Amino acid sequence: MENIEIVRVLNEVADLLEIQQANPFRVRAYRNAVRTINAHASPLRKLVEQGADLTALPSIGKGMADNIRELVESGRLAMLDEMAAEIPPGLVELMRLPGVGPKKARKLWDELGVESIDDLEEVASEGRVAELPGFGVKTQDRILRGIRNYRTSTTRFRLGEVDKLLPPLIEHLRATPGITRLEVAGSYRRRKETVGDIDVLVLADDARAASDALVGFSGVESVIGAGGTKTSVRLRSGLQVDLRVVPPESWGAALIYFTGSKEHNIRLRRRALERKLRVSEYGVFTIPEESLGDALGERGIASEGEVVAGATEEDVYGALDLSWLPPEIRRDRGEFAASDAGELPRLVETSDLRGDVHMHSTWSDGRASLEEMVRACAARGYEYMAITDHSKALAMVEGLDAAKLRRQWDEIEEVRAAHPEIRILRGLEVDILRDGSLDLEDEMLERLDVVIISVHSFLGLDRARQTARVLKALAHPRSMIFGHPTGRLINRRGPIDVDIDDILHACAEFGVAVEVNSHPHRLDLKDSHLWRARELGVPVVVATDAHRPDDLDLAHYGIEQARRAWLTPEHVLNTRGVDDFLAVLQGKPAI
Repeated sequence: MENIEIVRVLNEVADLLEIQQANPFRVRAYRNAVRTINAHASPLRKLVEQGADLTALPSIGKGMADNIRELVESGRLAMLDEMAAEIPPGLVELMRLPGVGPKKARKLWDELGVESIDDLEEVASEGRVAELPGFGVKTQDRILRGIRNYRTSTTRFRLGEVDKLLPPLIEHLRATPGITRLEVAGSYRRRKETVGDIDVLVLADDARAASDALVGFSGVESVIGAGGTKTSVRLRSGLQVDLRVVPPESWGAALIYFTGSKEHNIRLRRRALERKLRVSEYGVFTIPEESLGDALGERGIASEGEVVAGATEEDVYGALDLSWLPPEIRRDRGEFAASDAGELPRLVETSDLRGDVHMHSTWSDGRASLEEMVRACAARGYEYMAITDHSKALAMVEGLDAAKLRRQWDEIEEVRAAHPEIRILRGLEVDILRDGSLDLEDEMLERLDVVIISVHSFLGLDRARQTARVLKALAHPRSMIFGHPTGRLINRRGPIDVDIDDILHACAEFGVAVEVNSHPHRLDLKDSHLWRARELGVPVVVATDAHRPDDLDLAHYGIEQARRAWLTPEHVLNTRGVDDFLAVLQGKPAI
């Protein structure tokens, strides 16, 4: 069992304990253990296999260590099974909805007999949720919106989740004798923000052995189908994996076909027909003269002609007079025309980033000190970084007021002296208040190098009020970067209701950059909005919103999102040196 699965189980235990109204200290023990595991880079299963003392880890006592061992060794936790038997299984699912925590779930169960999302939708639609003390009409409306969002998202996994689930499986398959090559295709390879299932292509000496290897993987919950060159399984996480054994001569064609997108493949087939060729997952073929009419009518062809290409993606694209196309842009959104014109962009890469300018420290809700974050940025080769803790409106995380900010600046001066190898910028993530004003005095804003403005409260305002609020904030002369602009949490919370086109036009007008927040729970802005930002000439900043040093490694997710929108290094401000970055950000020369 991998760390992500252990975390899921321990979180579920904590949720059930809260529903049962257990001792808060016991609940907190599980939450603290989850934080420890999330921050732990290596798999706990390896520590268990080595017989290591798990209690050496922070917040892991003897009982918690026993729970972890049980999970790793058996894949189950008897205590959870016993607790789950006492509580309707749908109550845990309820807590995946925004605004429904353990206490509210318990109240809905006790007062209205709600035991599932279907039950909740029924009573909320009847207006009965609004009548409960502590709920009200706004909470009821939010719950109904959350149910709609949940139902459209639960069949897909966040890209970051899949990145945690896949490595043990891939490692297992690569170690299988006879498997000589392996690639993961599909929307995962295109780095789409959510993934429905996984397509794994392999070259293998023995298709049956490859199939048996997948079926025998320890994380498999059930076998959907096995036979011939395709095997499908469902992992314990719920993720479906399809394994296909491909012949070497068809490798490139199959990789293109199963990478997609569907729209890209349709255009590719049409392009082939224009050249009297046929392209499929098996290769590129000439079309026999007697079948040409059927092919042009896109009806079935009785026989293939000669093989033209298939072994590599480059060969397949080349046979159709195309350059190799990066997977992220295979969406039939102009990639064919760009290739024909010799104008394919050099897409931005993670290595282009020269600084990260959105991160938090223990001055607010970060998990590492200011100096620890500085050292981590320097270790990653960054030329500059900005500490951007929260402003005072976020009282729950002890945000910074003017006095606290001045004290932080004193520490920044000390750390600057100790770390001349990196430029440390003074920043702040400033809340946009309900009326659109900023949560810091202008005199203090003037003294900051980097000002990120963000929405963290009043997420449920209607479109007119939410848009007006954000537009007012963007017009402030010290607004520099609009952080996680839509406020969404993928598969958990929908975006705030704003007119995104009006927002992006305002960013262009006032010279405010938009953030690609690289956290895989956010990936905000999404690719279609970034595409529009590029069209309007809005500058972009790719940042991690890091709360601990390891979070800095999430930058590649933001870059992948940027690549899907065809962004080049020229579009991304923090690919520039620090002086150029600040000059553009602070509105001195035009971009």
